[in-house]
Amino acid sequence: MSAEAAVAGPTMHQRVVAAAAELTLEAGWAGVTMGKLAERVGVSRQTVYNEVGSKPQLAEEMVLAELAKFLAVVDEAFDREPTDLVEAIRAASRGVLELAGRNALLQAVVSASYGAETELLPLLTSRNDALVRTATQAVRRRVVAYPVELDERHLDAAIDMVVRLVLSHVVHPIGTPADTADDIAWISRRTLGR
Repeated sequence: MSAEAAVAGPTMHQRVVAAAAELTLEAGWAGVTMGKLAERVGVSRQTVYNEVGSKPQLAEEMVLAELAKFLAVVDEAFDREPTDLVEAIRAASRGVLELAGRNALLQAVVSASYGAETELLPLLTSRNDALVRTATQAVRRRVVAYPVELDERHLDAAIDMVVRLVLSHVVHPIGTPADTADDIAWISRRTLGR
């Protein structure tokens, strides 16, 4: 985001997506309508449709907006570990899992409360193509800065494995973030051949 954009505030698109997240937490996904969004943002229903399209498109936009928060945590972790890829993966995994435990919208979706399970949960599980693709591309941009002795195909497979493993633990955590991050780091060390 440019300095001018930061000063100007969020775009209309960002405002609509943020309002949808708020409404989802308040009334559940079933309670989110374009009319309610328009009222919340202070614009016409047509403006809402112009910004986000259909309700399924809005759901995907909400998931991707939340993903941006998680990818910021990943970037911070990689910035703290510029010379050790496995430690960067450990820190990023732990940070993501800790954020997942505190993220109200994610918790509402994963716990299937507020009627969210009907349309939002598949965006994290069975229909998560955009989520996985975006996360994988972001992680790949960070990983290629480290010396890794893998060809492109196997590097892509390793990155995909890490992203999907973390996502799996976000959706269904079975241990503490620290323990899970340690396990992911252990697998990463062997997968990356370091």
